This record gives sequence, structure tokens and C-alpha cells, in this order.
Amino acid sequence: MIVLNGGSSSGKSGIVRCLQEVLPDPWLAAAIDTFVDALPARLRSGSDADGIAFAPDGGVSVGPAFRALEAAWRAGVAATARAGARVIVDDVLLGGPASQVPWQQALTGLDVLWVGVHCDPAVAEGRATARGDRPPGMATTQAALVHQGVSYDLEIDTTHTESLTCARVIAEHVTRRAEATRDGDATRPGA
Repeated sequence: MIVLNGGSSSGKSGIVRCLQEVLPDPWLAAAIDTFVDALPARLRSGSDADGIAFAPDGGVSVGPAFRALEAAWRAGVAATARAGARVIVDDVLLGGPASQVPWQQALTGLDVLWVGVHCDPAVAEGRATARGDRPPGMATTQAALVHQGVSYDLEIDTTHTESLTCARVIAEHVTRRAEATRDGDATRPGA
């Protein structure tokens, strides 16, 4: 398992696509955006307090139905990994450590590489503006917020580094961990 955490427009999706190309084995992608897109429209509209709402300033709030479905999605991703698939998760841990804990619990017993994907807020906001599908301010608001108190095995910065270069750094880390596991080295990162 690889879990990428970073704010909106930090470059996670591009890194996932590149990782799928540079890693030697097939890896599935599981993105929070795909999960949100799979929700019923009423839970995405912002009019239902049970769902997800995006504030004009870029803030995000979620209700109990969203949380329950997100927990089920997380458990499904973990089950997929337990069934033998390699999975790269692309998420935005808005609650910092409180958002990381449910993933840690769902992924108990799996080898997980936690990767922090950082990006300068102004650069991320520029990318979000160019995409045209994010509320203004969301990338700026999330840039530092999502990393506060979150523990990582590896951190990368996409401000001036291309997705492919970042993916190669992560892939190298994955390869080293796999070799250390194969060699029985209990001192490998994340052990």
C-alpha cells in the first residue's frame, strides 16, 4: 500500500498515474475524488448536511452519511489490498492525525508507505484555478492543513518537481522496502 496525502491540486493524481507506469508490478489507484464522485448527487450538492459541502472560501465540511460511506470505502480499499492487489491511495487528510487514524486502523497488518505530498500554496492555487473544477481558496487552505500532525515515511514537494520525478523517488523507496522485507531487515523504514 502507498498512501499519498496532500492538499487539493498538490499533484497527487499525476504522481499516482506516474507510479502506475514506473512501478514494476500493477498497482490500482483509489482516489478520494473518485469516492466523492461516486456519492449520490444529493450528498455532493452541499444542500444535505449528511454529505459533503464545499464552502466559498475552499473549506470542506462532511456529515454523518459521508463519514459512514467513507469508512466503508476505506474498508473496501483495505480488503482489496488484503486480497493481494497493490493499491495507491490518493487522499486529503483534512483532519490531520484524526483523519490518518481511520486509515491506520483499516490498514492494520498491511505494509503501508505513507507519503506527504507538499506544494507551495500559491502554486497549488494556480493549478486549481487552471483546472477550473475547485472552489477558489481550497488549494491554499488545504496546503498546510492536511499535513499538520500527520506521520510520514517519505515527504516530497511538487512545487518545482514534476510528477514523474516524484514517482521515481517513491518507487525507489518502495523497492528498498521490498528488498529489506525480503532480506528480513526489521530496521527498514516504517517497520
